[in-house]
Amino acid sequence: MPLSQLSHSSDPLPESGVPARWLLMRLWREHVRGYWAKLLLAGVLMTIEGAALGGVAYLVRPLFDDLFAAGDVGGVAWVAVAMALVFILKAIAGFWQRLIMVTIGLEVTTALQKRLVTHLLSLDMGYFRDNSPGALIERVRGDTLALQGLASNVVMSLGRDTITFLSLLAVMFFNDWFWTLLALVGLPLLVLPIVALQRFIRRTTTASREAAARLSTQLDEIFHGIQSVKLNRLEPHETARFGQEVAGFLRHAIRSQRGLAANPAMIDVVAALGFAAVLYHGGSQIATGGKTVGEFMSFFTALALIFDPLRRLSAVAGQVQAGVASLDRLYAVLEAKPTILPPARPQPVTPGDIRFEDVRFGYGGTPVLQGLSFTAEAGRTTAIVGPSGAGKTTVFGLLTRLIDAEAGHVSIGGVPVTALSLEGLRDAIAVVGQETALFDTTIAENIRLGRLDATPDEVRAAAEAASVTEFADALPLGLETGVGPRGSALSGGQRQRVAIARAMLKAAPILLLDEPTSALDARSEQLVQAALERLSEGRTTLVIAHRLSTIRDADRILVLDRGRLLEAGSHAELMAADGAYARLEALQSAGLTPQL
Repeated sequence: MPLSQLSHSSDPLPESGVPARWLLMRLWREHVRGYWAKLLLAGVLMTIEGAALGGVAYLVRPLFDDLFAAGDVGGVAWVAVAMALVFILKAIAGFWQRLIMVTIGLEVTTALQKRLVTHLLSLDMGYFRDNSPGALIERVRGDTLALQGLASNVVMSLGRDTITFLSLLAVMFFNDWFWTLLALVGLPLLVLPIVALQRFIRRTTTASREAAARLSTQLDEIFHGIQSVKLNRLEPHETARFGQEVAGFLRHAIRSQRGLAANPAMIDVVAALGFAAVLYHGGSQIATGGKTVGEFMSFFTALALIFDPLRRLSAVAGQVQAGVASLDRLYAVLEAKPTILPPARPQPVTPGDIRFEDVRFGYGGTPVLQGLSFTAEAGRTTAIVGPSGAGKTTVFGLLTRLIDAEAGHVSIGGVPVTALSLEGLRDAIAVVGQETALFDTTIAENIRLGRLDATPDEVRAAAEAASVTEFADALPLGLETGVGPRGSALSGGQRQRVAIARAMLKAAPILLLDEPTSALDARSEQLVQAALERLSEGRTTLVIAHRLSTIRDADRILVLDRGRLLEAGSHAELMAADGAYARLEALQSAGLTPQL
């Protein structure tokens, strides 16, 4: 059974359902509060930018009543210069406040991304079984970028547009309070519809983000399995499957955008009614001499300008709900806790035998190990064989504490692994598996992952010992050659030799080999097997093998079936016993699939 199926630490990425105000307050405390000085400066600049339009609307009244009526051309010129200066001041304040707010948004976003990755790396393997790579990528990238919009757009709109609205409202009241009430009388009627709309926006935005995560997951599967897609001519099938997911995403995204678009539309309806009422009533007063043209034009200018910030402010609530939906998803990840915890008083790792004593482990109610007991002697090679599902990989997971036993004891040198520090335990173990984890960097850097402080000479020595230089020296850049995504520029045998070089550089006293030659051709297997023999010298080695020919020289061979130890001994002893191991050997020699 794959190790990824052997434990779990959380349900798949739940949303918390926490009220928006608490999520926003938590974001403020943990990531935004440190920028208070910059935010204060941005607030001053927003005030200047927001008040500018109020100043423009105010200047319209004397322009019509005092200057146009008197034919004062010089006065008109001064008002024109004043209006130009107001717009220039607005432009300068707007530029700097936008720059400050966008910078803060980017810094908060990247800090959140680093925090999320750091936290995710602290979680158990079961969390990554429950949550696909695509879903996690969408959390780290998609949801944090959605928050960036919350910072740069919503905060700016709240600051700038609120000041703009208030300044224009003051100009309107200064000209005529009754006209103002007449123009805005419909706004209270929008309260309940807008509240209902915010709930709709948060719900549909959450569904849209989840659909985006499914898209990312499917893309990861397609690109990761591109070879299988092409060999099995699955291009039309995968295209159709992706099309279904895109259609689902599009449906949710359009519903979310429909809610966001409804806010300003409702404001426009109120604006239309307000314009009509003020135009009729105010026009009548001007016709009868009750109001001047300047008063009307100043009021009408403010009224025309006020609905633009009002539309943006009405959209803010929807944008906040969209951002809160992403914030809710982010904190759901951050609330996940690891179950594999270090001991309060960790003991150092000491060389010695590896012991499993009556170890039991199960997953989802299905037992995997059922009272397994064995000893792997220090400095010797112990092989583990058995059919799929026998519990071989689970042994490695328990030894490295990727999972913990439900009962029994696993110890190294007489000390339970649960009493060792996680760092010390994993530093003492090197693993070479059947699937080599290479990263998209150079051969040398992939080897150096075994010990990050290794010198170039130490890296080259490990590469030579693992026969990496046999192919690397023929490349134009040698060990500085890139290996491509997941090592795609190298063959299977070359990737395995890089992994062995990494283990050699680590020089850990315990070596775990998980069928490292299972997918190699004869030539590659010969080279890798020779490198493994050099790597195993003087180390406590546990090796999982399906092909018995690769472990005949092991000091001890364990035969597992359904989580129990059936037999143990050397190759010669087990063959002489004529039991399960002998049957496996006979079946493999006949070219048949062995079954215990």
